Amino acid sequence: MLPLTFKIATEQQEFDQIYQLNYHTFVEEIPQHQPNPDLRLVDKFHEQNTYIICLCDQQLIGMIAVRGERPFSLDAKLPNLDDYLPKGRSVCEIRLLAIKPNYRKGMVFRGLLEKVVEYCLARGYDLAIISGTVRQLKLYRHLGFVPFGPLVGSAQALYQPMSLTLEDFRKKIPWILTPSPYIRLPKTKTLDLGQTSQSAQTAPPTQGQTARSQAAKGAVNLLPGPVDIHPEVQKAFCRPPISHRSRRFAKQLAETKQRLCELVKAKRAEIFLGSGTLANDVIGAQLSLQPGSGVILSNGEFGERLVDHAIRFGLRFSVLRAEWGSPLDYELLEELLRKESQITWLWCVHCETSTGVLNDLVRISSLGQLHNLLVCADCISSIGTVEVDLRNIYLASGVSGKGLGALPGLSIVFSNQKEPPAPSKLPRYLDLGYYALKNGLPFTSSSNLLAALEAAVKRLEPKERLCRIRELGGWLRNELRACGLKIVAADEESAPAVISIALPGHIDSELMGQRLEEERYLLSYGSDYLLERNWIQICLMSEYSKDELAPLPQLLARLIKELGKEKE
Repeated sequence: MLPLTFKIATEQQEFDQIYQLNYHTFVEEIPQHQPNPDLRLVDKFHEQNTYIICLCDQQLIGMIAVRGERPFSLDAKLPNLDDYLPKGRSVCEIRLLAIKPNYRKGMVFRGLLEKVVEYCLARGYDLAIISGTVRQLKLYRHLGFVPFGPLVGSAQALYQPMSLTLEDFRKKIPWILTPSPYIRLPKTKTLDLGQTSQSAQTAPPTQGQTARSQAAKGAVNLLPGPVDIHPEVQKAFCRPPISHRSRRFAKQLAETKQRLCELVKAKRAEIFLGSGTLANDVIGAQLSLQPGSGVILSNGEFGERLVDHAIRFGLRFSVLRAEWGSPLDYELLEELLRKESQITWLWCVHCETSTGVLNDLVRISSLGQLHNLLVCADCISSIGTVEVDLRNIYLASGVSGKGLGALPGLSIVFSNQKEPPAPSKLPRYLDLGYYALKNGLPFTSSSNLLAALEAAVKRLEPKERLCRIRELGGWLRNELRACGLKIVAADEESAPAVISIALPGHIDSELMGQRLEEERYLLSYGSDYLLERNWIQICLMSEYSKDELAPLPQLLARLIKELGKEKE
């Protein structure tokens, strides 16, 4: 009865041990690959692999890898692989089963198998294929695997292609549905949903490449980003890259910008390679060219970030603040604008993501028109989740991810007038007029990110999506309150896609977030501003059904009770 821990590999030290065990098993023990002086082997599909591992006192003693992306390794060995497989199945390939010799008789294999099944069920796979070593065909047959096709590999390392349906596995191995009591599954790390990225076959990953995949299938992704990526968008992203100087890229860029403008009723849009922070820097740079002073409206974290942008650009401004979670004081704003004739611009956040408050952009823009002001808006969390009308807005920021449903990495600045370049006053990368002068193509950009954004915007049906988010958000708020949970923003001031929840003081929000991850709900809780206030946050940026979200309110209420008792 060893103290074994089974999880998905997420840490750098775990991946280092995976490379060593991979080398020992598939170079030294089974001569499938050539030796190398580093005594490490990084699988050629490492970037897509999910490694389920067994640890004993932080030492790796067993592993197995799962991946569902084509081409499989068997595709290279059997060009007509699909001819052998039943149609209409969700297929994954299971590979790289390796257990240290001293642990091959016992609980390690069973534990790995249990975690593989748990992972595959969560992701909806119902057919698994393997290249079974001929040394273990009896074991694979016992598990229910059926051989197909000819032997593959070399004389030194022969493998039999085999497949297993979910139905056959359930019949063959009924005990898999009853986890062993001798396997320790740590509360905060059970089946940690994540993996690292690594493209080289033999080189170890660099620092920072190990990252959790927050949008893992099988979990309900309630994060503000990254959001779940639709297969059509993912497919567009995976196309071979093209030059940003090509006609094809220019055409794609122009069409995507036009679609974005139509979505928010703006006249112009420029796309930047960077996050929403970059888009707000571009706005700050443009405001630095304006005479007079400005007003920044703030009632949350992202309003305060606009203040920080303004300070960094040396802007002259005052700040009109409201309590976090409260609406802005529009009457006070109107009074300020009447008194101060030097004010020429106004900057605000539309959807204050930190609190879930939706500020009244229509009223703000109307005040701007009345007082002849340049109104700027951070619309990063509102575009794609609520109706956004930028016809009377000077500049507004957006991003490719979040409500638009593409991958993060591109930011957008919308405008309603063409600005001239300012080469003597602004850095090239922040010069909105320079982008316009170069038709949006002044520097290198990513055709893959642009293709994904184009695909996401094309499939976006705003009326249907916004209605669905509004109905789902209202329903979920009612359910959460019925379970005794405190929502930060009042319903009449709330953004439908953002629900910030203030936990009771005796409940640790970080621990709550971790427990929810164990239950397959990925919520935002790790940002400094959430941790400081003991808040957690639900964001409806992806696509959901009520069935997926229905257990969440009761689950939160139950976990609050459990964590309260644990603290006692």
